[in-house]
Amino acid sequence: MSRLLGPGDPPPVDVVNERGQAHLLLTCDHAGLAVPRALGDLGLDAEKRARHIGWDIGAAAVTRRLASALDAPAVLSAYSRLVIDCNRRPGQPGSIAAESDGVVVPANQKVDEATAERRRIEIFEPYHQAIERIILDRLGALRPLAILSVHSFTPEMNNFTRPWHVGILWDEDPRLAVPLMRALSADPALVVGDNEPYSARGRRGYGLHIHAADRGLAGALIEIRQDLIADEAGQAAWAARLAAILPGLLARAGL
Repeated sequence: MSRLLGPGDPPPVDVVNERGQAHLLLTCDHAGLAVPRALGDLGLDAEKRARHIGWDIGAAAVTRRLASALDAPAVLSAYSRLVIDCNRRPGQPGSIAAESDGVVVPANQKVDEATAERRRIEIFEPYHQAIERIILDRLGALRPLAILSVHSFTPEMNNFTRPWHVGILWDEDPRLAVPLMRALSADPALVVGDNEPYSARGRRGYGLHIHAADRGLAGALIEIRQDLIADEAGQAAWAARLAAILPGLLARAGL
């Protein structure tokens, strides 16, 4: 089987501040826009690939700023979610999207098993292996650890204007999610969603369950409305907001 990634392609994962001392691991499943050269432009122009269908706008910048502010390790995906979605179990609907938000992805119309496997092996797996490496290192050293996955969402979807500024997604473990929602809701200017605009209930998504819940680690997924973090000022403001909140929560989260 021929390789997907070649010498001119970026690595599939970026690990920031791996030895950071915070009791928190940041992940960003939809951080990057890269497409392997072998796949060309996926049949889409640059404008379409740069929309939310291609990545989580602003999420990578917030993650990097937050990692620096908290001295926390962070793991970021490099490739577009249109190549393979790092927050979907491979083989499930949406893992390699044939259509996203009404946009047909030509390169994903007839993806055979071998092609899907190459995307999984070379892009999906290295990202999750990097997360696992940090978790195992921390657990091996008996250091408490929580996981926060950083995402962004569109202000409008399916002709519905979403009222939330930020949402916290979680399933059964409230240790990080509920205090984080309470802390954010203390600001009367913020509308905070509980499992909005998406839900993590019933094992929806992938990383939060595989890396946190299945190990008994406290974890949550944060969704920030993308227009609030589309520029540097918004990214800096939201990273600062979270950096002010999280240390106190982590100290009390029963990690």
